Amino acid sequence: MPDRPSRAQIHPQPARRADALRARVLVITRPVGTGAALSRRVRALGGVPLSLPGLALRAADDPAAMRAQLREALAAELVIFTSPAAVRHAAALTPLRTRAIVLAVGQGTARALRQHGVKQPLCPARQDSEGLLAHPALQALRQRRVALVGAPGGRGVLRHELAARGARLREVQVYRRVPPRLDRRHVSALQALPRSARVLLSSQEALHNLCSLLPPPALARLCAATAVVSSERLAEAAGAAGFRHIVQADSALAEDMLAAAAR
Repeated sequence: MPDRPSRAQIHPQPARRADALRARVLVITRPVGTGAALSRRVRALGGVPLSLPGLALRAADDPAAMRAQLREALAAELVIFTSPAAVRHAAALTPLRTRAIVLAVGQGTARALRQHGVKQPLCPARQDSEGLLAHPALQALRQRRVALVGAPGGRGVLRHELAARGARLREVQVYRRVPPRLDRRHVSALQALPRSARVLLSSQEALHNLCSLLPPPALARLCAATAVVSSERLAEAAGAAGFRHIVQADSALAEDMLAAAAR
């Protein structure tokens, strides 16, 4: 395992001039088909987006059965959405009309909920599972009906802790995450990746997939660039993967990731 970067390397640094992203390559690791808006923002700032998806997303295999499950879940007392993708896939199945208290893991998820008609989703200041579990709405859960809308896998922190708090938990897995299909175009693009590039990372699973799928020379070239990560946990994972230069953003929101990339 490579040496981990020092804490000074992963903490935010003072911002540079406004044109810091001009002509800089930004590697976008968001799931297949979801990075277009971010690519446009990178171009608008004068940067050069490079798509390297770390995940692919798949809808539920049985939409009719999943629609019925989701409608039952929306009748719970509290409904938790784990990601913007969970919101999009759920809304594709049925309107998100509910009288429940609706919670979002992060601001991106809350924004997606508002776009689909949920007026006041609750969102923690710390935008991860641990932050959500600290929210006052999730402290007294014994025998309360709680629905968790997301995908299978992940760390399982929410699942285990909600059950431990006595919630009557219903999980609705409206989509699933699978490894992406990377081809020669992705590998060839990495062979020319400059050290000045920024690699935008907001998913530990995506990082794991890239480490598993990329040929060693391409992975080494990727790790020679600077990783821009959305959390301290992901900073540790990036260091373990081989990144020597790591910058931590305030959140996984595009504006925060791009601000960190400009440092």
